[in-house]
Amino acid sequence: MAAGRPDRPGPLRRARRPTGPAHPGHPRPAGGRVIEVLRAGALTTVQDQGRPGWAHLGVPRSGALDPAALRLANRLVGNPEHAAGLEITLTGCELRFTRAVTVALTGAQVDVLVERRPAAAPPRGGRPVERRAADAPSGVERRPGDTGRPLSLPAGATLRIGPARSGVRSWLAVSGGIAVESVLGSRATDTLSGLGPPPLRDGDRLPVGASTGPPAPVDLTVAPAVPAALRLALRPGPRQDWFTPAALDLLLRTAYAISAASNRVGARLAGAALPRAVTGELPSEGLVLGAVQVPPDGQPLIFLADHPTTGGYPVIGVVDDVTPLAQARPGTTVTFHGPQR
Repeated sequence: MAAGRPDRPGPLRRARRPTGPAHPGHPRPAGGRVIEVLRAGALTTVQDQGRPGWAHLGVPRSGALDPAALRLANRLVGNPEHAAGLEITLTGCELRFTRAVTVALTGAQVDVLVERRPAAAPPRGGRPVERRAADAPSGVERRPGDTGRPLSLPAGATLRIGPARSGVRSWLAVSGGIAVESVLGSRATDTLSGLGPPPLRDGDRLPVGASTGPPAPVDLTVAPAVPAALRLALRPGPRQDWFTPAALDLLLRTAYAISAASNRVGARLAGAALPRAVTGELPSEGLVLGAVQVPPDGQPLIFLADHPTTGGYPVIGVVDDVTPLAQARPGTTVTFHGPQR
């Protein structure tokens, strides 16, 4: 899946930005607590619950594409729900922890392997790591079912998160939270504007805050299954009258497929082109999360967490809940229906 803008390709900016005060209660870096990024994967970003309230200044909300999944991961390790974690896309990643931590993964189903130093002892709390696979090398534990519960890792442990077996994204919380610099009250990476830390690269080092609470005393949380097809509720958009009645009928009665050009900015759809009744130019106007914008090719796209705050193409409708799109792979079928009465 693409990692740049859906409407104008180009490299993401990595320039430093002015910072604002952190969210009250955000963790501060704790001395020596660092995550070393051994393999960043296709796209791994720092995310929290985003930076709402800045759209009037052109700043998107950003944040985790599935906010509830990240909140759950934080609760599992004893963090406040707004603490920053990692959003891991499709191919997994590999991380080393310099201090003992508790971690939790939610979202897509992945295989988890932990390599630890033989003499290291796990921290108190959470689920101790045990060697399970008879053919695993010494000091390596294969954890195929360890999403959705807290895991205790000793200092020096390496966590290998495999590719998603279904879905697209996983969310990793670490006790103490990711303590990178806050920008406008959030630590979230915004892939459109460049606010927040850049996407992770091999060799990066991420500071971790001090733990604030014990891990949750649970053995299992049940993750919702990733559906083979999505049916999304759609409300009329501000420029519905720019489209023909046939376009509205197509949108509500035909199936679309998620395009491989989708990313955190928007989910591009491939299918029937939506004919317009008005062919003129539209001055830029405000956009919201879930807006279904239709570029000149007639193929709709649904704006997600890193969407721009203004745009010049007409919006035919607005999706009520975009969360299911966080796990939608290219080719996933999408249909729309009107709001329930």
